[in-house]
Parts: sequence; structure tokens; C-alpha cells
Amino acid sequence: MTDRLRYRVEGMDCGSCARKIETALNRVPGVSDIAISTTTETLRLRVAEAGTGELVETVVRNLGYGITPLTEGTHHHDHAADGPWWRSAKGRLTILCGLGLALAWGLATPLPGYDAWLYTAAMTIGLVPIARRATSAAVAGAPFTIETLMTIAALGAVIIGETEEAAIVVLLFLVGELLEGVAAGRARASIRSLSNLVPKTAFVERNGTLEEVAAGSLVVGDVIAIRPGDRVPADGEILSGESALDEAPVTGESTPKRKGEGETVFAGTINTDGTLRVRVAAEAEDNTIARVVRLVEEAQEAKAPTERFIDRFSRYYTPAVLVVGALVAILPPLLAGEPWGEWVYKGLAVLLIGCPCALVISTPAAIAAGLAAGARRGLLIKGGAVLETLGKVTTVALDKTGTLTEGRPKVTDVVALGEASERDVLEDAAALDATSSHPIAKAIVARAQASGAEVAPAVGVMALGGKGVKGRFKRRGLFLGSPKAAAAVASLPPEAEARIGALQEEGKTVSVLLVNDTPAGLIAVRDEPRDDAYEGLKALKARGIAPVMLTGDNARTAGAIARTLDVESRADLLPQDKLRIVNELKAQGQVVAKVGDGINDAPALAAADVGIAMGGGTDVALETADGAVLHGRVLDIARMVRLSRDTIGNIRQNITVALGLKAVFLVTTIIGITGLWPAILADTGATVLVTANAMRLLGAGRNV
Repeated sequence: MTDRLRYRVEGMDCGSCARKIETALNRVPGVSDIAISTTTETLRLRVAEAGTGELVETVVRNLGYGITPLTEGTHHHDHAADGPWWRSAKGRLTILCGLGLALAWGLATPLPGYDAWLYTAAMTIGLVPIARRATSAAVAGAPFTIETLMTIAALGAVIIGETEEAAIVVLLFLVGELLEGVAAGRARASIRSLSNLVPKTAFVERNGTLEEVAAGSLVVGDVIAIRPGDRVPADGEILSGESALDEAPVTGESTPKRKGEGETVFAGTINTDGTLRVRVAAEAEDNTIARVVRLVEEAQEAKAPTERFIDRFSRYYTPAVLVVGALVAILPPLLAGEPWGEWVYKGLAVLLIGCPCALVISTPAAIAAGLAAGARRGLLIKGGAVLETLGKVTTVALDKTGTLTEGRPKVTDVVALGEASERDVLEDAAALDATSSHPIAKAIVARAQASGAEVAPAVGVMALGGKGVKGRFKRRGLFLGSPKAAAAVASLPPEAEARIGALQEEGKTVSVLLVNDTPAGLIAVRDEPRDDAYEGLKALKARGIAPVMLTGDNARTAGAIARTLDVESRADLLPQDKLRIVNELKAQGQVVAKVGDGINDAPALAAADVGIAMGGGTDVALETADGAVLHGRVLDIARMVRLSRDTIGNIRQNITVALGLKAVFLVTTIIGITGLWPAILADTGATVLVTANAMRLLGAGRNV
């Protein structure tokens, strides 16, 4: 029997910290499935027996990190650990070490013979905790850590008499760690800001009155009231009321959306102008925002290929640096009779330059920022690997219904025949369809209401299987049905037949209205393309990506939509055909993204290099797909690709900065221009630069 445990780990600010903890925990018997996210400061693992949890906590504490268990239901984002920097343990140690150095410097002049002792004492304040962490890590199986390099360099400097410099280096190292912590805290805050979108309280209906309760305590089925100006506290369905909802905080949609009875609202959106009664549809930990946050967190634990490469690279890199440092210190004096002091000093500086922190953090910082930037705009991406693959996509296969089109039919043409007017045709057709829930019937009623026609139900309405519907309205017999069924009752005039043919050629479904068995009008409906479908496909082509439409619909309807959108189309497909086409494209060497609504597309979504679910994210879609476009905009697919390419570019910049600074300082150290403290400054500076560069992704404009 294994238990899953979750912890919050404080002070874990870069990838090398996470790897140190992982190495140590892998040695604890009974521990498996370790997943660590530095961005969210979480550790998840499985333990085989009770009591192992305490051992885990001891191991992590010995490495110098704070650890607290997270029980189910508590969210680690509510923690107050992100206070001002001077209150943190790192902050206090840095201040103390700084004061010690200042005191040593002040006393060195009046006590000339004791300056070496004074600086050594000041250095010890900062070095003891560092050395303790290095020893714990070495015992736990991670001997090559930044703390090890730091300890060797500082002790070496004292041995060769550079005590003042040793003290400065230790202080700069602590300042660097502190800056790393502040930068990592900024990254965490950006993700935490998503959780803060959900209000803390809600007004729930109990025994006929409204009662204010904690939003986290709402259960499925509760009825809540949402006043104008309030944030929506839970996902739910509107029971009564109508209002415009500002969904920008969740999906990035700039204009508020009018919603009424029966429609869905998302937690974290803002109710602008009307009071709504809403039935809660998901508990706090399952609402849209919580799911987004959870996906972002899990995504950060799923490492990207670049990140895995850097991990492996830094595993060999630190021991290699130790060897190079030793060779720099020993070879010139041994082989060329150079002065020992000078070359040992240079060897120690090489150790500090070799610290891998900036390099290790270069990828996860950018990926975390990229994932959070996407989540803010309603673009869910499950993990660094997916984020990297998106930028390499060459073909996008899109489902038609519900992806490129709205997914519900709309009336496109109303044609009056004989004496009737368009309004009469709509009024009569809507009378027959007033009580029907068929999508075409709903489209006709909606169009009649929009054009101001009166919608009153006909009497004696009867559905004739596969043919149409008949009834009586205003003392006349009405029939609305397929052209074939209508032609069997009444002869259609030639111009009506020509018009029906033309409308069907455009992929529209035509219904004929007969009044007392005489043709009175035609109504054409079609599932129309989304407003931004053409723009979205154009944006993909502009990025060098070929779009193709895959649909189960008939070739005529598909062809008409494909012509409107200027896209290649494949029609009459079953789910297994879509899967086959995706596999064929992959076999041709294409990197394929599949976009669909996630239910009939599940096999193809799973088979594609990247599967993207469209729309509000049905559970099936979110589970099967690698990403989701919460807002259902076609343009967002191109935005996802752009975000991925920006992130990959950012990673490359970060690696260049990290390695470039090291190369420069390595050369200047060996030549003798720079010494110990610029070396440690180079690493700290690189780490802060890399993190700040990654944070730029968060601030990138909405047009990602």
C-alpha cells in the first residue's frame, strides 16, 4: 500500500536545488515517484510505509530547506512565506554576514595584526551554514553542489592568505542566493495571481435567504446569487437572470459576453450589469481556474527536452569544473615553476565561475513563464515538452464542426415564394418549431425572434419521421420539411427548384414551407464558420504552417466551408479515418497538431504530436489533449505557436547569457584581470539576468 504525500519546500529556487533534493530522496528506502516543481515550491512523492514521511522531512531539512506537509484541500498558495526578503532565513543570514564583514573592516585599521582573524571570523558566519548544506548533500549522494564549490573556494582563499577576499566572496554568494530567491518568488507570484482571481466568499441561497459563505465550501447543486460587479465564485449554470460577463481574467477575451438562462459561467469572471442566480456545477478544487493552476503546476514537473539535456549536462559539468580548477591551480607551478599562490587563487576563481546555477535555471524559468503567460490568455499547455513541440509544428489538422465552425446551425437565407413576405415565412416556420429542441428548429426560432417576428406555437404539431413537421396556425395547414418531402405533396415552381439547388451547392440544408399545400418559402441553414476562423487560418499560414480541415460531414458541405475559409478539406471521415490521416502526415515527416472538440476526435488528438482541445474544455478534451484553447478562438492556435517560439527563443538567449558570461570570466581570470569576487558576481549576475529575461514572457502583449 503506497501513500501519496505532498509538501511545500521553502528556499528551493533553482533546478540544482531540486536535483539535490531528488538525489537525496532517491536514497530513502520506500520512496518513489518523486516530482518536484521549483516554480511552485512543491514536492510530491509516494511512500511505501507509514513513518517514511518523517524521514523525508528530516532529509530535506538537513539539506537546508524548510518543509511543511500539504494535506488534501489546502492549497500551498495560501502560505505567507513570501514575505519581505529581510524576514526570510536567507535574508537574515545575508544581513548578519554583511554586518560581520563591515565590523571586521572597521576593526582592521585599529588592530593591524589581527585583520586575517577578523575577516576569517566574518566569513565563518556565512560559510558555516553553506558548508553544513554541502556536507548533508554529499552524505545524501550529491557531492558536486554549488555549496561544495563555494566551501572549497572560501577555505582555499583563507589558506593562501586571501582572507578579506574570502569574506567578500561568501557575502556575495549569499546576496546572489537571496536575489535568486526574490526572482523565483516573482515567478511564483505570477502563477499564484491566477488562484487569486476566485473570490473568497459567495452568497448562497439557504431557506429562502442569502447567506455569505466561504467560496471553497460550495458544493455541486448549491444555488448562489451573483450581484453586478462581483466576481463569479464557482463554475456553474445560470438558472435565472441575464448579464454581460467579463471573461478577460480567465480567457483574455476583451469584450464582455452576454449570457442568460441555461448558459455556463466560469469562476473568476466578472458579472458586469445584472443579478444572476447560478447553480454550482463544480467544487472549488475542480473549477476552471483551479484546473488551470493545477495543469500549469503539473506541466512544470513534466520536463522539456532542453531541460532534460541541461540536467544531464550539469551533472557532468560541476565535477569537470572541479578537475579544471585543480589543474589550473597545480599544473603551471609544477610544470613551469610559476608562483603557487597566484595559480591556486586562479584555480579557486575557476571553481566559482563553474557554478551551474544560471545554466540550470535557464530553461525551467522560461518554461514556467511561458506556461503562465499562456494560462492567463486561456491557452492551456500541459508541460514544457508540449510547449517546445508546438513551435516545431508544420501541419495543423482541424476538425470542422465546433472548431472551425460554431457547432450549431444558423439561418443563412430566407426566400419568400408567391404572395408571402420573408417575415411571414419566418413566423409560420417558427410557429411549427416553437416547442422543438432540434438544432435547426432552434436556429429558425432564434432568427424569427431576432427579426422581430412574433413567435406563437402552432396547434396539433406532428413530426413526420425523416420528412418534416406539420401543424395548424392561424387556421391554415402548415408543413415544413425537406425539398423531397415537399415535392411529393406540391409541385415546386422551377425558380424555387433552381434556388434550392444553388443553396445546397453552398453546403446549406434547405427546408420548404408549404401553406395549405402551396409552396410559400424556403429557409436555408448552415453551421457557419467562427468569426475569426479565416483570420486564424491565415495567421497559421503566415507562420509557415499548413492547415487542413478534417470532417465527418458530407463532401458538399465541407467543400463550401473550405472554399469560404480557403483551406484544404477531407470529408466523410470516421474517427478512425482522422486517426489514419494524422498518422500518414506524421509518416511524411510532418510535425502534426490536431485541433478538435475532444470527444469524437480523441483518438486523433492522442496520436498527433500535439493535441489541442477547442472550447470551454470538456473533461474528455482536457484529459486527452496536450493543450486546450479555452476560448474556442481559431486565432489562439497561431498564438500558441507564437508563444512556443518566443519561449524557445528565450531559452536560447538564457543559455547564451549563462555560458557567455562564464566564458568571458574564465579567460579574464586565467589572464589575471579578474579575481574571486568578480567570478562569483558573474554567476549571480547571470542567474538574475536569466530569470529576469524569462519573466519578460509574462509581460508580453496580449497578441501573443
